[in-house]
Amino acid sequence: MILPVVTYGHPVLRAKGARVQQVTPAIKRLVADMYETMHAAHGIGLAAQQVAQTVQVALFDLRDVKDRPSTLEVDGHPADVEAFMPLVLINPELQPLGDPVTGPEGCLSFPEIFADITRLGMVDVAALDQEGRPVTFRCGGLLSRAIQHETDHLHGILFIDRMSRKVKEELQPELDRLQAETKAALKRAERQVSQTG
Repeated sequence: MILPVVTYGHPVLRAKGARVQQVTPAIKRLVADMYETMHAAHGIGLAAQQVAQTVQVALFDLRDVKDRPSTLEVDGHPADVEAFMPLVLINPELQPLGDPVTGPEGCLSFPEIFADITRLGMVDVAALDQEGRPVTFRCGGLLSRAIQHETDHLHGILFIDRMSRKVKEELQPELDRLQAETKAALKRAERQVSQTG
């Protein structure tokens, strides 16, 4: 089922996700719905907060990206990134590696807003997969950037928090407009609920 993607201004985007204690049928259903939602929105990554769920679940699918390479190592050996897609990470923990790299980022919760963000070039990742099995790997390039972006979401951190002050100031009118639209939509929804309830 395609879920609504919440936009900047919705308080859930600032909520820290609870760790998943057990991969239940409800978590598996959430993963399936998030995957459908991400594809419908033409995204490469999605965190649970973006569909108004405050749990540490994120997923990725970089198979359609041909112009921004990724690297992946499993047990110290290079691995095929595409073979690991779609990738589900539950309770991800990141160990940053490598030098800072600046590159373009967007976010489904910030439609049509893009900026260059500096993140570390590589990360070691430890998480659970959608079956609750432990997964560990090292990644670089776009996959590293996407995982850092979505893991931030799981802790209530947004990519605007990683922007330089200058870039954020330039984008401020767009950010203010999006935030106002989101808050107005939330108020309308609240009024409809109170009228029907």
